[in-house]
Amino acid sequence: MAERLWGAEAGGAVYRSRDPVRNLRLRVRIQRVTAAGPLPAQASPPPPPLSAPRGPELLALAARASPDARRPPDEEEEAEVGWQEKLFSQFEVDLYQNESACQTHLDQQYHKEILKLEKDGGRKNYRIFTYTDHDRFTNLEEHCQKVTDSDHEVPSYLAERMANVRRRRQDRKPIEANSLKSKIITWEPSEEFIKNNHVINTPVQTMYIMGDLGPYGKLGQREYERVLCTIKVDGNGVITVKPDFTGTKGAYWIELDRQKRELWKYTIENASIQVQQEEEEREQRVFRDLYSRHKEYLSGLVGSEFEMTLPGTLRLFVNGEVVSAQGYEYDNLYVHFFLELPDHWSSPAFQQLSGVTQTCATKTEDWDNVAYFCYPFTLEMFFSQENESEDCLPQWPVLYFEVLSLDFWQRYRVEGYGSLVLPASPGLHILTIPTWRPVELGTVAELRRFFIGGSPELEDMTYVRIPATFKGERLSRFGFHTETTGNVTFRLYCLQQSKAFLETSASRHRMQSILDRLGGFSQQSSVYNVLEAFQKARCRMQEARESLPQDLISSSFYTVHQTQEP
Repeated sequence: MAERLWGAEAGGAVYRSRDPVRNLRLRVRIQRVTAAGPLPAQASPPPPPLSAPRGPELLALAARASPDARRPPDEEEEAEVGWQEKLFSQFEVDLYQNESACQTHLDQQYHKEILKLEKDGGRKNYRIFTYTDHDRFTNLEEHCQKVTDSDHEVPSYLAERMANVRRRRQDRKPIEANSLKSKIITWEPSEEFIKNNHVINTPVQTMYIMGDLGPYGKLGQREYERVLCTIKVDGNGVITVKPDFTGTKGAYWIELDRQKRELWKYTIENASIQVQQEEEEREQRVFRDLYSRHKEYLSGLVGSEFEMTLPGTLRLFVNGEVVSAQGYEYDNLYVHFFLELPDHWSSPAFQQLSGVTQTCATKTEDWDNVAYFCYPFTLEMFFSQENESEDCLPQWPVLYFEVLSLDFWQRYRVEGYGSLVLPASPGLHILTIPTWRPVELGTVAELRRFFIGGSPELEDMTYVRIPATFKGERLSRFGFHTETTGNVTFRLYCLQQSKAFLETSASRHRMQSILDRLGGFSQQSSVYNVLEAFQKARCRMQEARESLPQDLISSSFYTVHQTQEP
């Protein structure tokens, strides 16, 4: 059978609509097909004699067994249902006809509506009916939801507690802001208090479309009621339909667990009135007008004084912070830093490119001395390249810093030098930079550093990397002795601004090439780092090879040479 059998496990669909939910209408058509098992004995015709002609009998049997044959009205029904439209079942008609059975105000209202229907000739529906959001069935259905399909499932403590939490629209009056509550905290809440206040924020309304699949003449028995469709709508315009509209998927099937094992099939269609083209165009014009007014309102909030960069220029804005320094020998630390701008970079005249933190005493954390500065600084710079045909890759600004200590006798010492390249990508960056300091060989220098203060210093702090004044091909630091010290942590918030991020003109492609060149610089630096690591590993292998005995090296070389010969 190509059509699928649907039960309680069938999935639904979720829709979103900006139209009022009262315009939602569904068309449901239910039809009895045939028994799933063998035909009943009374339905089977007697076998014809062998001598009799079989044509008319076979035609009568086919007409009786065919699902497309003409059916009585009780076996086929179609109804169009609106949102929260109440269609009474036979059980409800029998129940609410008796006024003594009506206990609530809703029951009284249903009693009046049923009496009115009886005067008008009775209800038009027979098997298809609905349960709205305020009916008892909706409360019981939400209270008795199961997690598994087992008949012996016992609800957990959480399920019992959450069963009282109904996602409903709460008709509560908003509390004035200036009104004070007598009790802000309720120390001993009652069950009724918890039930009224423990409500999920998103309000949801539910509606059930039901089917009475009882035998002919026995409508109104609760054991034959089946849920055909469940519709839930929340306050954000989200509509959940389970199962989904049939459309091209085919009808849904329900098999009854009775002696005859009857099959029913039904379809669900969206019968909402489509919007006319003129109304749709008028609605679109209203939305466009609303969006344009909102855009003008936002533009008024921003103002016309928003700074824009020149075409082909990248603006880099850094909100930085010197967070901490740890692992240094002496106490009372402070950090001196400055920014070096390479070629094609510039900064405003008012921008300070250097700074000094406060002197901070250290404290011990995890066997290490840490000084927390939390010193903020701001850097603003511009990049512009007039000639893009230059072969050299543009460089990124570098932040140089030195860590110094100052004791009670005003003796200062250099504790370490370091540098960091400003990140090439926007966003938050937390960087921990290791440092080193130059040293002199011998104990006299250390005694002078301890008693008198002072230590070897760099005349040019850019010597930490490649000095800006260096014009040669190779920079040799042979004979220069250093010592590893602590590390400094920076927190950088980087922002980039350029018209190329918004425009689609030729300047965008020009700026994109500049950004690509900057990215190439960062890729080139990463390649240099890999090559440097490879050279260090190669040197360590050579040193290890030289430390081995010569006879072992000769024997291994002879063995390798023999294996390579044909």
